[in-house]
Amino acid sequence: MIELIQFSWSPYCIVQRCILEFAGARFRIINIPNQNRSLVWKLTKQRYYGVPIVKDGKTVVFELNDDSQVIAKYLDAKFQLGLFPFEVEGVQAILWRYIENEIEGATFRLNDIYWRENVPATEQLDFLRFKERKFGRGCIDQWRKQQGEWLKRLEQSLVPFEEIVAHHPFLLGDYPRFVDFDLFGMLENFLFSGHYKLPSAHNHLKDWHRRMSKSMRNKTK
Repeated sequence: MIELIQFSWSPYCIVQRCILEFAGARFRIINIPNQNRSLVWKLTKQRYYGVPIVKDGKTVVFELNDDSQVIAKYLDAKFQLGLFPFEVEGVQAILWRYIENEIEGATFRLNDIYWRENVPATEQLDFLRFKERKFGRGCIDQWRKQQGEWLKRLEQSLVPFEEIVAHHPFLLGDYPRFVDFDLFGMLENFLFSGHYKLPSAHNHLKDWHRRMSKSMRNKTK
């Protein structure tokens, strides 16, 4: 059985979890503490410490760099999902970089504002220390003060996707491709705390979000 090693609100983990659900695959989730990557380090033979990783029997799959999609492509090939068709390869590469920078940059900050609700008390010190070492002391308090600005930035960043799905069921046509799962994962991270809803102005994107959710539920029944 495939094992997905993750922590639950990571947008990148959500992407792979949704792909597995869409595939109708039998898989097991192994949640690890956000700041304890020792299992990942061990399984990757000290070559990687990020999440998610996938363990499929003796095969351990992980990303090679910030712009790779090694795990998604592995799952796509294994389950023949058609997420990376050759004819849209370049377009997808452009889109996922936008999604994983412009969209994710807003969504993770907006979710992290409510970090105390997500992170167990025993892990909160390490979580805060990690965030402040990466983004600067007081970064989460700053994001909280800028919450309205980040919400507006997210809404503006989603405008191109709203315009696309106004004319197509999914981002690249009539079938979900990798970029649909990538965007869905970022937005699920945004919605994770339960304090937000999708921007009210983006009605077509809300319909797309429902179609994506339904496509995964149908495969897991």
